[in-house]
Amino acid sequence: MQKKIIVRAVAACVTVMLTACGTVQVQPLTSNELTAQTALDRQAAMEEVPPVVGALTMDEAIARALKYNLERRTRLMEEALAMNQLDSASWDMLPRLMANAGYTTRNEELITRSVDSVTGKPSLANPYISSERGHAAYDLGLTWNALDFGMSYITAKQTADRVNIAAERRRKAMHVLIQDVRTSFWRMASAQKLRAEVQETINLAEDALKDARKAEAERLRSPVDALRYQRQLLENLRLLESIEQELSSGRVELAHLINAPLSQVVEVSDPGAQVDASMLNMPVERMEELAVMQNADIREQFYNARIATEETRRVMLRMFPNLSFNYDLRYDSDRYMINNRWNDAGVHLSYNLFNLFSGPAQKRLAEAGVKLADQRRITAQMTVLTQVHLSRLQYQIAYKQYLRADEIWQADAKIAMHIKNRGTAETQGKLEQVANSTTAILSLLRRYQSLAQLQASASKVQATLGLEPVLGSVSDMPLEQLTKEVGASMAGWNQGVQAPAVAK
Repeated sequence: MQKKIIVRAVAACVTVMLTACGTVQVQPLTSNELTAQTALDRQAAMEEVPPVVGALTMDEAIARALKYNLERRTRLMEEALAMNQLDSASWDMLPRLMANAGYTTRNEELITRSVDSVTGKPSLANPYISSERGHAAYDLGLTWNALDFGMSYITAKQTADRVNIAAERRRKAMHVLIQDVRTSFWRMASAQKLRAEVQETINLAEDALKDARKAEAERLRSPVDALRYQRQLLENLRLLESIEQELSSGRVELAHLINAPLSQVVEVSDPGAQVDASMLNMPVERMEELAVMQNADIREQFYNARIATEETRRVMLRMFPNLSFNYDLRYDSDRYMINNRWNDAGVHLSYNLFNLFSGPAQKRLAEAGVKLADQRRITAQMTVLTQVHLSRLQYQIAYKQYLRADEIWQADAKIAMHIKNRGTAETQGKLEQVANSTTAILSLLRRYQSLAQLQASASKVQATLGLEPVLGSVSDMPLEQLTKEVGASMAGWNQGVQAPAVAK
C-alpha cells in the first residue's frame, strides 16, 4: 500500500513537471519595456562623456573618439573578454579537487542473502542487514589527468593568441575610426566655413528671381529671355541647396564618432590648410617594411597560423594513452561499517582504440588547417603590399588634386570679388553676381573636399603601415592630457617612425 502511494506521488510530480514545460508562452517586449530600456541605454552611452565646450579641434575630436566612441568601447570589451577567457583557460591546467557530500535513505532495510562459495548452500547467517536505512557520505578527492593537462595547455596557448588577435582587431578599428574622424572633421569645417556664404548667395538669388518674375509680368523683356534668365537663377539655387544639404550631414557624422549628443550644435576650429606631403618622401621599400611588421591584418594572420599549428599538436596529443592519478579522503556515517574513514589512491591508464582509426583523418584535417592559415597569411601580405602602393598613389593624386582645387578656388574667389565690387543694381548684374558667387562657393567646397580626401588618403597610408598614436591607457587618461598626447603623436606621423601602438 505504501509503495503504491509513493509511485502515485512520483507520477503526479512528473506529470506536473511535464505540464509546466509545455506551458511556456511567447512574450514579446512591451512598449513600456522598450521605452525604459532605450532610455537606460542612452543614459549609459553618454555616461561620463563631458560636453563639448568651445570650438572643437582636430586633436580633441580624435581624442574624444578614442575615449568615448561606442564601437571602440565594444572592441575594448572584446579584448577584455579574451583576456578573461585566457585566465579561465589557465585554471583548466590545474588538477581537479572535488568535494562531495550526500545523504542516502530508503524506506526498508537492505537485507541480503549469501551462499557458501564451496557448497553453494545458504549461509547460517542468512539473511542479514549490512547497511543503515539512512546514512551520509563525504569525500575529498584530488585527480590529475596527464592528457587533460596537455590539452588544457595547448588551449591556453591558443587562447593567448586569440587575445593578440583581439588586440589587432582593436588597432584596425582605431585606424578606421581616426580616418573617419579626420574626414568628418574637414566636412564639418567646410560646412561651417561655407554656411554664411551659401545662405547669402541663396538670398541674393531669390531676390533676383523675384525681380526677374516682376520684369516678366511687366513685359520689360521678351518672354523667352526672361524665362531663360529665371532658369539660370533656378539652376544656381538648386546647386546651392544641394551644397547646403551635403554640408549638413557632416555635423551628425562627427557627433556620432565622438559620441556627442546628435542635437548639439558643435563648432570646429579650422586649423587651416596645413598640408604636409613629406610622407611622399619616404621610400616605398621603407613603407613595405613597416607594413609587413606593423599592419594589423598581417599580424592577425600570423596569430591564426600559430593557432592552427597548435591544433596539430592537440590532434597528435589525442593519440597518446590517457594517464590519470587520484587520491581521495572518504568518510561514511553507516554504523555497520567497521572502518568509516579511509583513503583511496589509484593510477589509471586508458586508451580509446578508435583513435587508431580516426587519428590519421584528424591529422590530415589539422595539417590542412595549417596550410590554409599559411595561405591566408601569404595572401594577406601580398594584399597589404598592394594596398601600400595603392594608398601611396592615391595620396599622391589627392595631394595634386588639392593643389589644383586650391588654385581654382583662388581664381574663382577673385572673380567673384571683382563682380561683387561693381555694385551694379541691374538685373543682369545680379545674375552674374549669383553665378560667380555660386561658382566660387562650389570651388571652395571642392577645395575642402579635396582637403578631406587628402586627409583620408593620409590616414589610409598610415593605417596600412600600422602607424597610430602611441598612447598609454586611454580609459584612465584625462581628456585634456589625451588631447595633448594625440597632437604630439600625430605631429610625427608623416615621418613614419612610430613603433606599434599601445593605445588601449
